[in-house]
Amino acid sequence: MGEKVVAVGFDLADRQRYRRKLGTCLEALERLLAEKRFDRPRNLMGLEIELNLTGADGLPRMMNGRVLERIASGDFQTELGLFNLEVNVAPHRLSGHVFSQLAEELRTGLGYAHRKAEELGAGILMIGILPTLTRGDVDLVNISDVDRYMLLNDQMVAARGEDFALEIDGVERLSCTAASITPEAACTSVQLHLQVTPERFADVWNAAQAVAAVQIAVGANSPFLFGRELWRETRPPLFQQATDTRPPELQAQGVRPRTWFGERWVDSAYELFEENLRYFPALLPLCDEEDPLRVLDDGGVPSLRELVLHNGTVYRWNRPVYGVVDGVPHLRVENRVLPAGPTVDDVVANAAFYYGLVRALAEDPRPVWRRMPFADAAANFDAACRHGIDAELRWPRPGRGGVTAVPAVKLVRDELLPLAAAGLDAWGIEPADRDRCLGLVEERCRRRVNGASWQVGTFHRAQDAGLDREAALAATARRYRELAMTGAPVHTWPAGFPERYPRGAR
Repeated sequence: MGEKVVAVGFDLADRQRYRRKLGTCLEALERLLAEKRFDRPRNLMGLEIELNLTGADGLPRMMNGRVLERIASGDFQTELGLFNLEVNVAPHRLSGHVFSQLAEELRTGLGYAHRKAEELGAGILMIGILPTLTRGDVDLVNISDVDRYMLLNDQMVAARGEDFALEIDGVERLSCTAASITPEAACTSVQLHLQVTPERFADVWNAAQAVAAVQIAVGANSPFLFGRELWRETRPPLFQQATDTRPPELQAQGVRPRTWFGERWVDSAYELFEENLRYFPALLPLCDEEDPLRVLDDGGVPSLRELVLHNGTVYRWNRPVYGVVDGVPHLRVENRVLPAGPTVDDVVANAAFYYGLVRALAEDPRPVWRRMPFADAAANFDAACRHGIDAELRWPRPGRGGVTAVPAVKLVRDELLPLAAAGLDAWGIEPADRDRCLGLVEERCRRRVNGASWQVGTFHRAQDAGLDREAALAATARRYRELAMTGAPVHTWPAGFPERYPRGAR
């Protein structure tokens, strides 16, 4: 949510005015779509990565303001927690050697930021959830000093009316409460943007929903939270619960959570924005002076700021985005599924796999969303989060009717990697880039290794060597940081600890 807001109070009149304005924005969006005012096809992608600040000891460092001053680049911004940053990569055209270029830009930018952080005794780490985070690290005292974060927290707490309950049953069980939304800061992710025309939006969004589980299965990197081993990708249940403005009574009534996978395939982007207004009360009822219908009548393009702001407080794993650049409106699908890391090569490989796969599936004359119930896609997402690379997913039988259960690694290797390769060819990606990126995903599947499985294996080896839980988690984080700094993709990381580590940490 990039809007600059100030901490203010809201009354009933503010909320009524905002609801009316949202309705006007939605009407303006409908007109823009009907009048075909949107940008022509550009094949543009964008990338954002949320980052952790850690010390050489593997513990979080609460100093994002000071680190940002040292970095002094508009590409880096604050995130919710004082131990978080975000880096934004400028849009790129999906063609040629774009993935090699992205990798080089990320290595350069993150390397520079890491060196600046090191001047303050910290470092940059890409990981879904830092395993050394404690419950105390995500208290309100460690929220970033930015008005919009505190305002959002205050409105979410007020909407819920009681503490947030964090209840996750995984390998172990976590049960605690939080008086603020700050536990959300534990979740650091990669956001992949794809600009699409209105005519292609629904196909791309449906394809992205269908493959979200596969993305998690091959890319899971968040197995620990507050000292507990939970799901292989613990971010989704944590994020849903840390932003859940529904008290138990509303949950029992079936009211939808603000962090939401969805409940159906769609036929247009408009449906998703309309759902946002129908199902989710406004958290930040801040009204702009713009009259979007008058702007349209005058031949202009409205910013629809209220619609954009409201959309930013509904946390779909694949989110519709409306934007205006140089006076021309456009639509994007924002894929929010993946955890950060472990390395630049892993992030770029995940991106290539996603962009290739959604292109191929969106253009399939027998699309997967016509052959598989949406409920299966939602259940797949849950299964992949729980089990990671060992998940079993439901998928249409190739060349036959019906849906069958198949191990995620088999599905990826036998069916989806060839589809992703064809999709990357359709984008015009150079074969060397295509093969390098998809080869990393294939090797993860062959070895059944991703960030989550490596973390879990290393943690248990540390415990077997005699370390207690806290020390084993810290040793895992230190070793992860050390190997991530080499840049080698995670499937090549050695298990355990090197001989030079002190006795008892091996």
